[in-house]
Amino acid sequence: MSYKTILTILTEPEHVDAVLPQAIAFADGAQAHLDVLCLGIDRTQMGYYYAGATALMHQETLAFAQSMATEIETAARAMLEKSSLSWGVDAMLAQSANVGVLTARRARFADLVILPKPYGKDQSHDAPILIESAMFQGRSPVLVLAGDAAPATAPRRAVIAWNESEEALVATRRALPLLKAAGAVEVLIVAPERHAADVTDPGAELGRMLSRHGVKVEITIVPLTLPRVSEVINRHVADTGADLVVMGAYGHSRFREAILGGATRNQLEHATVPVLMAH
Repeated sequence: MSYKTILTILTEPEHVDAVLPQAIAFADGAQAHLDVLCLGIDRTQMGYYYAGATALMHQETLAFAQSMATEIETAARAMLEKSSLSWGVDAMLAQSANVGVLTARRARFADLVILPKPYGKDQSHDAPILIESAMFQGRSPVLVLAGDAAPATAPRRAVIAWNESEEALVATRRALPLLKAAGAVEVLIVAPERHAADVTDPGAELGRMLSRHGVKVEITIVPLTLPRVSEVINRHVADTGADLVVMGAYGHSRFREAILGGATRNQLEHATVPVLMAH
């Protein structure tokens, strides 16, 4: 098992410099093909008619979105042409309501999707939708970047946030190419009594499974010493010098604005290293 088709989606000109070099570096290390989707998004609210709106104004918003897609595509091609990768670039115009559909369709045929951190002062409201659609509808694992912490195809130390859930197991399986290449892998269990109190040796079965894949694995159990599990995970990551977190993504609502569960959202908001997530 390996990642041979990697997808990244760029929706802002700034993403070309902030996201694309990291996706290129990862795809190069994985000897994979990189697909780049450049989206120009028309963010006007369809279905609403406001005083003074005209067909010309609507056409102008579409033209602006198209010019944005072209700008992103031009910059992306210029950067990719300097690489030795196998790559492809598509530029598309999308309205906000269709962003999730387009993302899911492309993610369905990718082994891994690389996207920027969805929450922050410079991120648009479309950013979480890309991640949600890739995972929930596209059924693809997503590697979420964390600032300048470029993801490595052979992490020094990876931390699996384990809570006995189906989602965490799916994420672990999808992360196997990285876990097998990692220098060390830690199965981190925070307050196991909250997840599976009937299990006397939490993490043992996962550890055995990973070991049979040649993963250098160890199991760590820690108490919930901070208000949020994600805070404990992030502190542990900092204390141990880990450079990758693997975790399941949890959805508790069918409403698009709140499809990611609180634990997932909080982890992504405060992540300091790349996070591989799946559902």
